[in-house]
Amino acid sequence: MKNKILVVSPHPDDETIGCGGTILRHKACGDDIFWLIITNAINYKQWNDSLIAKRQLEIENVSNLFGFIKTYKLNFPTTKLDTIPIIEIVSAVSDVMNDIRPDFLYVNNRNDAHTDHKIVFDAVYSCTKNFRFPYIKRILMYEALSETEFAPALNVNAFLPNVFIDITEYFKKKIEIMQVYESEVMQPPFPRSLDIIESLAKYRGSRIGVKYAESFKLIFELIR
Repeated sequence: MKNKILVVSPHPDDETIGCGGTILRHKACGDDIFWLIITNAINYKQWNDSLIAKRQLEIENVSNLFGFIKTYKLNFPTTKLDTIPIIEIVSAVSDVMNDIRPDFLYVNNRNDAHTDHKIVFDAVYSCTKNFRFPYIKRILMYEALSETEFAPALNVNAFLPNVFIDITEYFKKKIEIMQVYESEVMQPPFPRSLDIIESLAKYRGSRIGVKYAESFKLIFELIR
């Protein structure tokens, strides 16, 4: 059965790091995949015109490589979501939700270290109430290297995955797509290096006896 899949990124690259292999798996299974990017570098004072143009090209290339049916860019200022009334973000996300009517929703971990990530989760989750968005069947939180593991070491912030998806067949392409984000890929031993992305995938894969996996926290599932 074909499903509509919506992947939410606080920033471009979160989707690839957090669930790139799973996105490719959905695509291979014939699902319709959509991408919602909350922030962008457009008109952001710390980005010059050349960098802004490069980032938009990266987004276009990544979208094409994944095969998204449509990419939505809300263009809120990156690293500045705490200056925006959250109702504006909620309203914009709600419009996208109702345009797509997704069955499955992938969103970043609620307790990531980055303030943008926290706000994105709260805004997106506000758009999942069943009496207003009855089409959503499953919501999964993904982990994003350099954000999820840097949350304060408090019980409430722990990322405790309970869903593991085998991405062995898709891991190589995930890495190829990640390399499109030239300015975001770090060198080892930093967390967004290709080595560490592979190490995490191997570690998550070891949990279910496969070479590579991605892990998620299931926070809602509707079975009729």
